[in-house]
Amino acid sequence: MARRAGSADLPLHGGRVPQWLADRMTRLGAVMSEAIIHHYGRDEYLRRLAHPFWFQSFGAVMGMDWHSSGITTSVIGALKRGLAPLSAELGIHVCGGRGRHSRQTPHELALIGERVGFDGSAMAQASRLVAKVDSAAIQDGFDLYLHGFIVTDDARWVVVQQGMNDERRQARRYHWLSEGLKSFVEEPHAAIDGVDQGEIINLTDKRAALSRSRQLDLLQALGPDGIVREIQALEPRPAKPQPVQQQMLLPHLVMPAHHDVRASDVHARRLHASVAAAAERGPTDFADLLLVPGVGARTVRALAMVAEVVHGAPCRFNDPGRFSDPGRFSFAHGGKDRHPFPVPLKVYDQTIAVMKAAMQKAKLGRDEELSALKRLDDQARLLERHASGPSIEAMTAEELAHSPLYGGRSVFGWERAADDDSSLADLPNTFQSRTRS
Repeated sequence: MARRAGSADLPLHGGRVPQWLADRMTRLGAVMSEAIIHHYGRDEYLRRLAHPFWFQSFGAVMGMDWHSSGITTSVIGALKRGLAPLSAELGIHVCGGRGRHSRQTPHELALIGERVGFDGSAMAQASRLVAKVDSAAIQDGFDLYLHGFIVTDDARWVVVQQGMNDERRQARRYHWLSEGLKSFVEEPHAAIDGVDQGEIINLTDKRAALSRSRQLDLLQALGPDGIVREIQALEPRPAKPQPVQQQMLLPHLVMPAHHDVRASDVHARRLHASVAAAAERGPTDFADLLLVPGVGARTVRALAMVAEVVHGAPCRFNDPGRFSDPGRFSFAHGGKDRHPFPVPLKVYDQTIAVMKAAMQKAKLGRDEELSALKRLDDQARLLERHASGPSIEAMTAEELAHSPLYGGRSVFGWERAADDDSSLADLPNTFQSRTRS
């Protein structure tokens, strides 16, 4: 039986992803996906997409707003664009999207099925059933507006779809995973993202099996008009559906309403560990890389956080404390709305270049650079218990001070006229995280 993995609140945000960021998200999302599949395989990649904590961190490290519902739309869009040219090589296909794109999902699946050999009509039926369950069987006040269906050549799939509640200004994201799925109508979700709204009608709960059966019996015996007459004849006593208690026991990611990244939103010691690992492993593992003009300590720090998203098991992103990992990963490439700081485009472009070069060499059987990225993540975990460093506020201020030299850009524009040719390798490295023995 597929399991639920947790829940989260996602504030609704308006606006669009600017093209300069969307293009970079496409490239970075694709090469990170390649790296995950290279190291761990397609099934593990699908498991990660089905994990709400990992998914949010994946979007945050790509420079999208760290806590908003917009991560869902932008990540699905970036993966659809970025993985399309690689679909034959990787055996993975991204269908659907937001609005009208979601309605094209069955047609896309049918075409892919004809091309690669799986039963496209069965996949299309799965897509429709998933959407029906989350829009009709679970009446939680959220109207679906996004449906992303990611499927492999061997017919394994994951669905990420999202609904909104305008009145509450909240979104709820639903994750489905085909692995272990036995029933579409009895507790099928891998995870549900959304705040507990109290009592809801959930006909997918296994305790509702009798209710589902009786509803079908009534429909056959009375027909729709007969059911309406029976309801009208009943005494008007408001029903009180049973709340789903199981959901309360699962990990719950709370994304706050405030847009800025605060110290309370970040696991500071893990962030310090990433910075320390970059300082200690970077000169050793990236000696040749650091000689390339423009590549310096700041890029290696971003790569350390990218490496954790690539190599960190999904359970690592379920922090049992009060911290939410997506806030920490926004320190790799900032955020489009200038929180915690503008997107450092020079750093972002260097991250993509390093990842692409490492991936190209790995395809030729040379894993040195990809292995060096993994060692960055390994080193960060070794230092995690003892790392210390400046406050989150000080780190944010440092990034803001250097933002013009990093090519800082947000939806509000450039931090300064983009006429500075300074090399990132020449910038002062004042983020001195340290370890205590």
